[in-house]
This record gives sequence, C-alpha cells and structure tokens, in this order.
Amino acid sequence: MTTRRDFIAASALSAAAIALTPLAACSQETPVPSASTAAPPAETPAETPFSGTLITRAIPASGEKIPVIGMGTSGSFEVGASPAERDPLREVLKRFIAAGATVIDTAPTYGSAEDVLGDLLAEAKSRARIFLATKLSGVSGRDEGLAQFNDSLRRLRTDKVELLQVHNLRDTDTQLALARELKQQGKVKYVGLTHYQEGAQAELADLMRRLKPDFVQINYSPVSRGAEKTIFPLAQDLGVAVMINRAFEDGRLFGQVKDKPVPDWAREVGADSWAQLFLKFAISQPAVTVVIPATSKPKNQTDNLKAGVGALLDEKQRAALVAALG
Repeated sequence: MTTRRDFIAASALSAAAIALTPLAACSQETPVPSASTAAPPAETPAETPFSGTLITRAIPASGEKIPVIGMGTSGSFEVGASPAERDPLREVLKRFIAAGATVIDTAPTYGSAEDVLGDLLAEAKSRARIFLATKLSGVSGRDEGLAQFNDSLRRLRTDKVELLQVHNLRDTDTQLALARELKQQGKVKYVGLTHYQEGAQAELADLMRRLKPDFVQINYSPVSRGAEKTIFPLAQDLGVAVMINRAFEDGRLFGQVKDKPVPDWAREVGADSWAQLFLKFAISQPAVTVVIPATSKPKNQTDNLKAGVGALLDEKQRAALVAALG
C-alpha cells in the first residue's frame, strides 16, 4: 500500500504548517494544493473496512481501560456549520465510535472544535460512549479557568468531562488545583498536564513528581523520542497515564516516506500503511496509554483505527522504522 497521497511537500505550505504546530497535534492533515500545482489523482487500492477489537490499556489511577487509538480535534474539527464542512466529520465520528474507540481530545483554544464536536456528539446521541478530554488553556487565575471550563461544558453540550488538562503548563499550580476541585465536584474524572514540545519535558517531569497528575499528554514519534528518557519511566513509576500527540509530526513524517513502499515486515504486525506503523510505534511503548491522531477524512480515520489491532512493534521493528526515516 502506498503512503498518504494527499501529503504535499511544497515549501510555502510546509512553512504554514509549521506555524500551526502548537495546534496541529498528531494530525496527518495537510493543506490542499492549488489547481495549478496539484498533481493528477493517483489510483489507490479499494478501501477496506476496520475489523477486530482495539487494544486497551488501563489508566493507572483507576484501572479503567480505554482503547489505545483515540482522536484529536485540532485543525480537523475547526470548521464552520455547512454540510460540506461537517459531513466528513460526521463520518469520521461514526467510524470512530463503530470501532469501539472512545478517547477524543479537544481544547477551548482550538477554534470552533469544541462547538463542532459538541454538536456532532449530541446529533449522534453518542456522548455517553465517549471519553471526553478538554483543557484549561491560556488562562491565568482560578476565575478565568473556571469561566473557561464552564464555557467548554456549554460548547461541548455536556455537564462533565472525563479528563481536564492544564494546557502547555500555563499557570499550572492554580489551574491543576481548579481541575482537582472540579474533580471533587464530579464534573471531572481525571486531571492532567500537557505539552507538545520535547523542550518542555524536563519541566513536565518536575511537575509530574511534585503534582502527580492522573494523565500527561506529550509529543512522541520515531523522530521525536525524548519522552523515552524521562517521561515514560517516570509515568510508570508514578502511575500516570500517557496520551501521545504529534505522532505524525503534523504530517511531516509522510513526506519522509513519500514514494517508499511500506516495508515487508509490516505484515508481521498486521499493518499495511505508514500511518499504522507510526501509531504502532507510539503504542508499542508500554507506558503509553492512548495516542490521538487527528483527521477530517473518513478513509484516514479507518486507517488510523487499524493501528490499534494486532501485534505491536518489537525493538528490531522499531529500529527499522527509525532507520527508514533517516
């Protein structure tokens, strides 16, 4: 099977994608080229549906099990209200739920994502089947945090969330204290801390030791492996669940394997796409609880979900995948 055909390596578009890195956590979506530069559509194999049962991992704080493949909403769910914009997301959500996946991550600072997600979950009457994660994002002080959280509940059309995270370690002590207060009130089930850059992982590790959150969310991929040194071992020692963002490096990994065939050994783990290998790389780490790739394309959603069944990568296969991106 070939790589994602919609990956575009044009320099101007790459620069734009990099500028959006803080928001585009774990997405394989890339800008669409203009008509004058677009290549003719290539023939692709017929899509095969998802089948099987998703691997689950336990949240250390409770023992509750969640599927290892979740979904992000940054970029992908930041759309308007038109059918043309929302219909693909309805199908993305439908496939996600039908596969038994549950974890959806969003944030109040992801444009319209909370509104769109809330609307689509209500429309599908599926809120009860979702492990909903959002964030306290870009706020300072308890009052700002509480106002933002209440607005998130309104936008998400719910009265509680499963996970409330302090986004990018902003005003961490105050916001995590608020999250724990809301947990005591039954409006939040778990609390967490997030970041999207390796440079913040030392600070995150210090906060994990001191504050002992239920979850941390970090970036991790075959080319960004800093979490292996401190975050993963520490999470296992402290009993902290780990959510992975940017497993595709905001789509850039697909450029590094463009026109390369999926390696023959991928069949040993039941994978037939690079995306599945990148996601299996993340969840092959025992400390990783869930990975949250974002997509607005139903076909890509099915492809992502397939990473959550079958065997994971052993050390030899992980090394081969890293080498393929060198």
